[in-house]
Amino acid sequence: MAGHGPIMVLNANTQRTTGREAQFGNISAAMAVSDIIRTTLGPRSMLKMLLDPMGGIVMTNDGNCILREVDVSHPTAKSMIELSRAQDEEVGDGTTSVIILAGEMLAMAEPFLRRNIHPTVIVGGYNRALQEALRICEKIAIDVDVRDPTLMTKLVESTIGTKFSSRWSDKLVQMALDAVLRVAVDVGGRKEVDIKRYAKVEKIPGGEIDDCKVLNGVMFNKDVTHSKMRRRIENPRIMLLDCPLEYKKGESQTNVEITDEADWNTMLRMEEEYIENQCAQIIAFNPDIVITEKGVSDLAQHYLTKAGITAFRRLRKTDNNRVARACGATIVSRTDELQESDIGTGCGLFEVRKLGDEYFTFLEECKDAKACTILLRGGSKDVLNEVERNLQDAMQVVRNVVYEPKLLLGGGCTEMAVAVALSREGQKVEGVMQWPYQAVGEAMEVIPRTLASNCGVSVVRAITKLRAKHAAAYDAGENCCFGINGITGEVEDMTSTGLYEPYSVKVQTIKTSIESAAMILRIDDVVSGTGRAGGQ
Repeated sequence: MAGHGPIMVLNANTQRTTGREAQFGNISAAMAVSDIIRTTLGPRSMLKMLLDPMGGIVMTNDGNCILREVDVSHPTAKSMIELSRAQDEEVGDGTTSVIILAGEMLAMAEPFLRRNIHPTVIVGGYNRALQEALRICEKIAIDVDVRDPTLMTKLVESTIGTKFSSRWSDKLVQMALDAVLRVAVDVGGRKEVDIKRYAKVEKIPGGEIDDCKVLNGVMFNKDVTHSKMRRRIENPRIMLLDCPLEYKKGESQTNVEITDEADWNTMLRMEEEYIENQCAQIIAFNPDIVITEKGVSDLAQHYLTKAGITAFRRLRKTDNNRVARACGATIVSRTDELQESDIGTGCGLFEVRKLGDEYFTFLEECKDAKACTILLRGGSKDVLNEVERNLQDAMQVVRNVVYEPKLLLGGGCTEMAVAVALSREGQKVEGVMQWPYQAVGEAMEVIPRTLASNCGVSVVRAITKLRAKHAAAYDAGENCCFGINGITGEVEDMTSTGLYEPYSVKVQTIKTSIESAAMILRIDDVVSGTGRAGGQ
């Protein structure tokens, strides 16, 4: 065997990096991703302008939105981008922080790898530090009442304050709070907040941002089916259907042979009677508005118009569900199964209005509406898209607090408290694991450090001052409330500045960043170019 050449196991056109080279490559890729969005953290953040493949422009400073548009080829960079998506889906905010923290955790691991400390030892230290960090967060969390407007307003302000829409902060904060508390319902003793389904955002270019509002009811982009139908009704009776108000066509192709001329007239009459019968069943309940998800034939329109009923056709299922929640109606699948209890009477005013060059139907002044529409107006599409993204973040933050009513202090205060506690606790950890354990604490400081550097103040001075304050408070056994004011860059008391963040967002950020860093560190072999097209 000695004389044989090397045996090729992998395909010739696959690239493979192993060992230290793969680990350092992964770390530098992760750091490159975190450097992309480092400047978008905090109230003094910069915007990024991205061109998508279709030639459209995206202007945003939302971490998840930026990374979603960036096209990367390195597998580790791809997994980092997944992080921000997971964070966005799970808690809706903290997408930038999670990437910056994960990048910093990996940067901290690089010197240990160079000293030949095994990755599993580093990961072990990281995991122990994670448990301690979560314990500290639990300890310094503040309980909050969801119905307390001042604290909730401050909480949402600190979310919107870092975004493009911070100029209209008061308006958006109020809208986010209104929308979420309106769709919150108690289901079997627990809160359920379904923003996606029941808080619809309607973006209509034109007007100005001050015209934005949360409707006490719903709206949809439809006009009445017949010009003679009423366009404004107070306290309407609303009926929702899920069946067509037209003659049923055969499922498959149907041929009918008619031998007698009279039969043809009979057949036409049967079709008309079918529709007349349907309309009679509807008119019996004396509704003012009939909304169906399917079609309405001309004949049905005629009968309904004669009865003074306004009809809408082909409404989306999701819109119909929202109307049902807002006015207390039930969606019925067959007209012969209608009952008085299915009619919605919770709506105070129905009106068709023209916005821009389209007609919109408004169902407003609802009594105890559990669904709403958020109407956004703005100069251009780009502005509207960015305002919508910011509003979604704000609503997610309120939703998180409704689920878990706890807050932590923002402005890098929580991160610095965790950093100081880990560096002190780390001295009690035995063996080599002590270094990675304390490195997590150092990595935590990246958040206040980035906040300070984005403000343009002396980073070293600000961080040293903040660290000293937290260390003194830790030694005295107190909770320190100092953090970086993201606008001035000064070290200030966060309770007086009113910078709060939801507990669930912060905890999720720390968990995700440390766990992903631990996962990436365990990779020692990267094989690319596998499974080429054509089975090569």
